[in-house]
Amino acid sequence: MKATVHVTLKNGVLDPQGKAVQSALGGLGFAGVEEVRQGKVIELTLAETDPEAARASVEKMCRELLANTVIEDYRVDIEG
Repeated sequence: MKATVHVTLKNGVLDPQGKAVQSALGGLGFAGVEEVRQGKVIELTLAETDPEAARASVEKMCRELLANTVIEDYRVDIEG
C-alpha cells in the first residue's frame, strides 16, 4: 500500500522559501504570480493491507514526526 503525505505551512505562517521562489519567478519573466507557498511531499510504502489502518498509522506518523502541527497542515492520500 502506498501513502502520500502533503505537508504545507498553515495560512498566516511566513514562508520565506515561497517568497524566494516568487521573486525568482518574477525575475525569470513569469508575471502575475501573486503568491507562492512551498511545502513537501512524503511518499511511504507500507506493508499494511487495510486502508483504514494504513491511514490511522500514517496520521500518527504525521502528528509525531512528519509534520510540525503547530505551523504545518498535512493531507494523507492512501492508494491500495
